[in-house]
Amino acid sequence: MALNKVEICGVNTSKLPLLKEEEKEELFARIKEGDEEAKEKYIKGNLRLVLSVIKRFAGSSENPDDLFQIGCIGLIKAVNNFNTELDVRFSTYAVPMIIGEIRRYMRDNNSIRVSRSLRDTAYKAIYAKENYVKKNLREPTVQEISEEIGISKEDIVFALDAIQAPVSLNEPVYNDSGDALYVMDQISDKKNKEERWIEDLSLQAAMEHLNEREKYIIRLRFFEGKTQMEVAKEVKISQAQVSRLEKNALRLMRQYLD
Repeated sequence: MALNKVEICGVNTSKLPLLKEEEKEELFARIKEGDEEAKEKYIKGNLRLVLSVIKRFAGSSENPDDLFQIGCIGLIKAVNNFNTELDVRFSTYAVPMIIGEIRRYMRDNNSIRVSRSLRDTAYKAIYAKENYVKKNLREPTVQEISEEIGISKEDIVFALDAIQAPVSLNEPVYNDSGDALYVMDQISDKKNKEERWIEDLSLQAAMEHLNEREKYIIRLRFFEGKTQMEVAKEVKISQAQVSRLEKNALRLMRQYLD
């Protein structure tokens, strides 16, 4: 996939505008008031984010014009959902949404091709994780893996996710007691923690739509990495109840993010 094109989807990438911070604040204030012209200007001022994201998919056979269009959908969703009260930059919030939109598109079209460099990064991270567990008897965080192999958290997350086959996190499995557990509880931190890191910011915004109990369960599950069984013990309810509450909370959050 050629990503050094000057023009993508009729957009001259060499002339994409850059917005100053004060411009962004002023435009977002107008966007909140329903100013569509301000929204269009804000989106155009952030198209470089989409361009930077699609470069990560250089190992794909997809047309960059198509990926750029899909990435723009993610950018628009980010603009629509961004909460200026969050203590994060818009770019930090938007990039995971753009990546997610492109990934969904590529998975739906069965067009993901994992490059050699991505595989190398993923295998380095997996090897580092295994060594860390042997030495420390616990799973490392993404940050600890990053420090060990000298690769950024973003690149580690992206590489690990790229080598994973799509799987339903709600696919049931069972333990010895017969209680239903789910794939989400069984897969290793190699996938879970990295995916959580990528989506943390979006989750924080979506969590505002939950009640306090649901927020607490989601925080334990996705931000602290606890299994449903661990959450059940802490909240003093059954694992089945945790599962039901979590499913309902994720459904509400998914509605917000979609």
